[in-house]
Amino acid sequence: MKILITGATGLVGSELVKLLLKNKHTIHYLTTSASKIEDKPNIKGFFWNPQSGKIDESCIYGVDAIVHLAGANIAKRWTNAYKQEIIESRTLSSELLFNLLRKTPNQVKQIVAASGTAIYPESFNQVFDETTTQTEDSFLSNVVKKWEASVNTFNVLGIKVCKLRTGIVLSDKGGALPEMVKPIKFGFGSAMGSGKQMQSWIHIEDLIAMYNFALVNQLEGIYNAVSPNPVSNATLTKTIAKVIKKPLWLPNIPEFIMKLILGEMAYLLFSSKNLSAEKIKTAGFQFHFPHLEKALYNLYQ
Repeated sequence: MKILITGATGLVGSELVKLLLKNKHTIHYLTTSASKIEDKPNIKGFFWNPQSGKIDESCIYGVDAIVHLAGANIAKRWTNAYKQEIIESRTLSSELLFNLLRKTPNQVKQIVAASGTAIYPESFNQVFDETTTQTEDSFLSNVVKKWEASVNTFNVLGIKVCKLRTGIVLSDKGGALPEMVKPIKFGFGSAMGSGKQMQSWIHIEDLIAMYNFALVNQLEGIYNAVSPNPVSNATLTKTIAKVIKKPLWLPNIPEFIMKLILGEMAYLLFSSKNLSAEKIKTAGFQFHFPHLEKALYNLYQ
């Protein structure tokens, strides 16, 4: 299969490229940096700039499926200007791909796109699945709504659309986990707020395997890319400390302090998302790391 990937140099994209090449697929990838363009037998880069509407049209030649991961990092301070960048990096990139496919002969049958769990309501006890129609009224929830709407347009072209609503990605190479480990490692770790907020997480290996599974099985619709066993923030913090063999002695950090430090972005630390993974399991996907402790030991032992 020939697969076009956006966001191929990011945390998830770089690991996914390795897996797809290992599985004998051919990769085309889009990048905004000319210095990151490669041209090798099984992997080839192409330039694009969603902000200015530029894209190398040859990126789509012979492509069977698209994996759409592009989007500005949400773990930066949310100024008004950066909020706009978070939205546009997702919607403008989708629009550029859509317009390319609409006007260029192609054989693309499916798009598998990243999405977020922020769309779901806050919950400590109730578990939400993909049939949930309730949504949260927050900045990130609205980002997800616009993000998914921009991807849904591909249905008009007869292309199957699969959206993976991704929880906290556990990787030792980047993302949220190293930032959680750092204070614990130096003796300053503690749970956030009440510590009761639920964290729906997924090991990086399971996430990239899920993208591969979605491609191979031509999945359509929304799937929660989370492990079957979400945990509270307190449990997550305690388990990290256990795995890296460090004590926890500080009291929980009050929410108002983190809001003073991080501003609106503190939402990421105190949001409670309790999500089900049953739909992807029913489709036949098997998790290698369904439990948190095993996932963390794999990354840090």
